[in-house]
Amino acid sequence: MPTLRIAQDPAADELLSRDPLALLIGMLLDQQFPMERAFAGPRLIADRLGVDTLDAAAIATADPEELAKVFQGPPAVHRYPGSMAARTQELCRLLVERYDGRAEGLWGDVADGATLLRRVGELPGFGAQKSRIFVALLGKQYGVTPPGWREAAGDYGQVGSRRSVADITGPESVAEVRAFKQEQKQAAKAARTAS
Repeated sequence: MPTLRIAQDPAADELLSRDPLALLIGMLLDQQFPMERAFAGPRLIADRLGVDTLDAAAIATADPEELAKVFQGPPAVHRYPGSMAARTQELCRLLVERYDGRAEGLWGDVADGATLLRRVGELPGFGAQKSRIFVALLGKQYGVTPPGWREAAGDYGQVGSRRSVADITGPESVAEVRAFKQEQKQAAKAARTAS
């Protein structure tokens, strides 16, 4: 079992480390919201549902209004609790339909990184960039390393990079990833200004 330190909270990181569905939901929540809070979201959901491990089938079949209340808190699981509750339910339904409700079914039998990237990209809320980041996270920290995973992850798969959540291993790496993202934003702004 990996030891993740993405949420920077021991209870949240413990759940992410042992529950592949929690990790997948954390990645889903990681948009337009602080990264640590997004990855702490699965712990909040589990606590509010009164469970130790998240269950895709239970979330998939939950009453949508009740699930939205779970996401609303306080504190809210995400800055958009209603839409993210619906998207999480949609994600869990897909896992039930295609992977017997098991998040690890996404990667358990993949022949190569390209297949893994394709499967992740089919998930609700996972665009091209988020899919590459998740493949990098699986490879760098979760031990999911089918042939070609680094190539599928693109720049996010580089050894020693500090580009994304895939590279978060503690407080120092959080600061390094944030600094990289800030540099990227400044470079993009400068490029827009120049054109």
